[in-house]
Amino acid sequence: MSRYFVKVDLQLFSQEKTEEATPKKKQESREKGQVAKSMELPAAFILFFTFLFFILFGGFMKERFMSLISGIFENNLLMDLTEGNVRPFFTNLIFQAAIILAPIMLMAMVIGIVGNIMQFGFLFTTEPLKMKLSNLSPLKGFKRIFSMRSLVECLKSIIKILIIGLVVYSTIWGQIDEIVKLGRVPLTDVFSVVADITLSLGIKIGGMLIVIAFIDFMYQKYEYNKNLRMSKQDIKDEYKKSEGDPLIKGKIKEKQRRMAMMRMMQDIPKADVIITNPTHYAVALKYDDKQMEAPTVIAKGTDFVALKIREKAKEHGIAVMENRPLARALYAQVEIGKSIPADLFQAVAEVLAFVYKTKGKKR
Repeated sequence: MSRYFVKVDLQLFSQEKTEEATPKKKQESREKGQVAKSMELPAAFILFFTFLFFILFGGFMKERFMSLISGIFENNLLMDLTEGNVRPFFTNLIFQAAIILAPIMLMAMVIGIVGNIMQFGFLFTTEPLKMKLSNLSPLKGFKRIFSMRSLVECLKSIIKILIIGLVVYSTIWGQIDEIVKLGRVPLTDVFSVVADITLSLGIKIGGMLIVIAFIDFMYQKYEYNKNLRMSKQDIKDEYKKSEGDPLIKGKIKEKQRRMAMMRMMQDIPKADVIITNPTHYAVALKYDDKQMEAPTVIAKGTDFVALKIREKAKEHGIAVMENRPLARALYAQVEIGKSIPADLFQAVAEVLAFVYKTKGKKR
């Protein structure tokens, strides 16, 4: 039986975008104006709340409109239009119309802004407005036309048309008796019935579109997160870019450790005594009563570093004292360049006193 072996580069699998996008990737996408949003949601909110506004404040708007029309017929219908009065007349007309329409226009604007903020928060960026020649590519345009997103948008439009059609049919069919009677009622009653049916349709259609828009928003959010997914290699590359290459960082840290070690070794000749374990720990102490409030650790280390400290001390004639508990305590509790704690004063003072006595040094 013949066997065939195929070489597979496992690194290729790391290019599959299976990982959730990092916060940095999401922030970069947001700064470019790429966020999860549904264009249907603000439009559905505007439609629903506009008709709700008509139901709540339609009487006020009707009175102002009828007052404006009646004023024109009663006071201005037979007026002579001259160069002096035509400007004030139309200025007043526009002002009165603005008073009627301003509340609903302001409400629509606020609802539109709130509808977007609900989806992705406050965001201001000019990035989407920048001219990109890549967007003019016919190939990309062709791909967008026959993409999955286009298919979803087409299905969404069909569903909206069907739902709106059903709502309109059921509402009108439910009012069919009133509609049939419109030919035998006064004109004002005709307007009233038509207004009631229109408002009812607007509220129902707006409510249904809000439900569809929320479903669309959840889909858009899913698509957005899916498109932002990263491969494991992408995450590694981003980490290297933001945090630096681990190998380089390791070399920098190693160089910093060597420089710190060199500085520490250069300070050992200034020490008054080296307290040892005797082989595993070594701590160098210095005390100057004119400049220091307490003895200070100027070098410390274990094993190989401790050996180097002892050799350096021997080279410069620094006293080396063996005191296992004190050496361990100093190494564990005191950082280089810091003064010893109060609980070690007595033990360190005894060591220094012995060293000074041996050397004949007075303090």
